[in-house]
Amino acid sequence: MANLKEIRNRITSVSSTRQITSAMKMVSAAKLRRAQDAITQMRPYANKLKELLGNLNDNADSDEGSIYAEQRDVRRVLMVPITSNRGLAGAFNANIIKETTKVINESYADNDVTVLAIGKKADDFFKKTDYNIKGTTLPSKLDTIYDDLTFNNVAKIASKIMRAFEYKQFDKVVIVYNEFVNAAVQNVNVEQMMPIVANEVEGEESTTVSDYIYEPSKEFIVEELIPKSIKLQLFKALLDSHASEHGARMTAMHKATDNASDLINDLKLVYNKARQASITNEILEIVGGAEALND
Repeated sequence: MANLKEIRNRITSVSSTRQITSAMKMVSAAKLRRAQDAITQMRPYANKLKELLGNLNDNADSDEGSIYAEQRDVRRVLMVPITSNRGLAGAFNANIIKETTKVINESYADNDVTVLAIGKKADDFFKKTDYNIKGTTLPSKLDTIYDDLTFNNVAKIASKIMRAFEYKQFDKVVIVYNEFVNAAVQNVNVEQMMPIVANEVEGEESTTVSDYIYEPSKEFIVEELIPKSIKLQLFKALLDSHASEHGARMTAMHKATDNASDLINDLKLVYNKARQASITNEILEIVGGAEALND
């Protein structure tokens, strides 16, 4: 059995850890509130715009369709996994890395795959693989996007991805991210970013309108709204991932705090038993010494 000093030091160490995890839980809870408000306000607009443009693309003539809806033989694929820059969020980052690797191995094993990682955790993992960015015009060091997560900053990244698709560096672009459901649940989503496909809004039936009235013109709608929709899709994925990160970290720190409390209670029980055993031994030594003197 460990001596009393070792147990006291262990209790002190676990108590310090509990204070840290409790503070991190409160910080993540405060950040989660803002991130949750941002994604819940964005989601209806993004889904409706995606539905509208999916129907527009279905009804567009071949000579009026956007280049971002062009269907090609898939040979070069760009995967865009979205993770966080920090850990201590449970399986948040590991789930994205696992799902990205799974999709590559199962769906694009025979294709030339490139990974554009957003977030330090995914970047650290994939830069050691054969999927690292090579010979493209894609941006790098995208972990700084979380320092100022705004539509304008995300649009710059999306524009470079769109330009690479337009120049036929890639035939397909796929996003992998955590969709925010609540603080305890985050679903891993795999979405096709380009080429644009017919809308599939979760929880709603797809409705295709047979005819539209276009103002000022169909060409303007195709040229202006479709690029904006693609940028908005990436922005929504980042907002989802940002809210999911704080939810996952808050849940992980809550569990860590509870585990630390349980461990402290167990250590106190061990400490009390060890102290009682020590006192008993001292009493036995005193009694034994007294009997020895009497003899």
